[in-house]
Amino acid sequence: MDPLHFAQTNKLPFAELLGVEYVAASRDEVVAELAVRDELCTRPEILHGGAVMALADTVGAVATVLNLPEGKGTTTIESKTNFFRPAPLGSRVRAVCTPLHRGQRTMVWQTRIESEAGKLIALVTQTQMVL
Repeated sequence: MDPLHFAQTNKLPFAELLGVEYVAASRDEVVAELAVRDELCTRPEILHGGAVMALADTVGAVATVLNLPEGKGTTTIESKTNFFRPAPLGSRVRAVCTPLHRGQRTMVWQTRIESEAGKLIALVTQTQMVL
């Protein structure tokens, strides 16, 4: 199955609740976008850090699944987020997830969360355990 079609048709329930939209997917990169809606914001009206982290966790999980052997699963065992600037209400953010390590027991992914102008909002590094 095409990786993008897989990501779009096998959505995680929480990702769907957030409104994650996959725009590209391969074994080497997963890209998704998220509209910054009021219910995802803190005050002032900027994207909540937890929503940023959930977006990154989602694309990292999808990237891992696309690289797993048949019959294997995954879970996040570590995640680190650095925040650089806010994403205001009404904007869209883009998550670009690429591999740092793809092993048999763990995979490590780096996700750049960027503004529509390509400015870095957050940088997330996460480790996924292969189950």
